[in-house]
Amino acid sequence: MIYKTKFKGLLILKKKLYRDKRGYFKELLIEKQVKQNFPFVVMSFSKRNVLRGLHIQNKNSQGKYISVIKGRIFDVVVDLRKKSKTFGKTFSIILSEKNNKSLYIPAGFAHGFYTIDRENYVVYSCTNYRDAKSECGIRYNDKDLKIKWPTKTPLISAKDKKNISFNEFKKNIYYEK
Repeated sequence: MIYKTKFKGLLILKKKLYRDKRGYFKELLIEKQVKQNFPFVVMSFSKRNVLRGLHIQNKNSQGKYISVIKGRIFDVVVDLRKKSKTFGKTFSIILSEKNNKSLYIPAGFAHGFYTIDRENYVVYSCTNYRDAKSECGIRYNDKDLKIKWPTKTPLISAKDKKNISFNEFKKNIYYEK
């Protein structure tokens, strides 16, 4: 099943799960459902209380299809498409192995997540390759975004501690689409 959101192009996908006494088999991604190709697929593992993001490539941008293989995450996106009716607005959802939901995030959104379970494996299928030169990050706790994260004291990387404010992003970088 595909559920549309109030954000143009942002989709929640509830995937099929085939369970029997041996375990289960589930579909992760059917490209024709989101009408995108995904040439770059990566995975992350995170312990509990890790926050990754909010990340975006301002050039060579990526659409992302996010699936949780094991664990549970609080997933957040921020619409950074300058001409969008939902510019600067956030969307959050719990994605987990158990609820079998995935999220398709179109190009032009910043993305981040907070890990809830002890072990969290997340697969990102991306519409474009990584471009380290155009990577940018917005502070997860930016007061203008008003994101209600599950904690006020997450574990974040040294790189993410240097992320800029939403206002700095708007003034200096701005994603054009």
